[in-house]
Amino acid sequence: MYDTILIPTDGSEGAKAAARHGVNLAAAFDSHVHFLSVVDERRYTGSIADTDSVVRDQRELFERQATGAVQTLEEIATETPVTCTTAVEHGVPYETILSYANQHDIDLITMGTHGRTGFDRFLVGSMTERVVRTSTVPVLTSRRKPVEHTDYDRILIPTDGSEAATAAIDHGIAIAEQYDATIHALSVVDSSALAGSYDIGVGPDIIEPWEEDCEQAVADVTEKCENRGLNSITEVAQGTPYREIRDYIDNEGLC
Repeated sequence: MYDTILIPTDGSEGAKAAARHGVNLAAAFDSHVHFLSVVDERRYTGSIADTDSVVRDQRELFERQATGAVQTLEEIATETPVTCTTAVEHGVPYETILSYANQHDIDLITMGTHGRTGFDRFLVGSMTERVVRTSTVPVLTSRRKPVEHTDYDRILIPTDGSEAATAAIDHGIAIAEQYDATIHALSVVDSSALAGSYDIGVGPDIIEPWEEDCEQAVADVTEKCENRGLNSITEVAQGTPYREIRDYIDNEGLC
């Protein structure tokens, strides 16, 4: 499913953690990995007071840092049978990542949620957010926490039955097959959104149709798992979706 995997890096710990996940997946799928570091051209364009030599020195410094970043990930890959290509490009990072993915027929992008720029967004860094929103290939993101293991024996697939969720299901199941993992299918009735739509409150007659849709959504996941010989566990919850998903992760010890 993934013949080529792109792993962008800025040399941060988050990028290294994502790389370990990406390399592990590459080993499981027999994929070729591309390690890419982008020198942000906006950082060395210089001010009016800067001389050409100052700009040149800045550019060379950033190039050395980028080269060191991909070499570090290349060392991670040497611990596995994975083959890899390294590249250093110049440009606006998220645009360059997407362009590289398109030019090299990348099947999956694996990247950290936060890089050296820190918490530009509460949950996802701004650069990663742009890649996720605009990429035409799937993007696997990884938090900055240290990677203790990269085997996956349980995989959570949240679903609302939508077309986008269905696409994610196929990828989750494909990964589960490689690791013989159990799928946890979770669908959440968004009671907070429903409550805002009805001034008189949300009664069982309003909730029930939404619950039925959620039950069908997780049933669809179960059917796909059965067809692939995978074990699955289903759950339908009520609440604010992202909170219910996080609570499920914590309660089941999936993190």
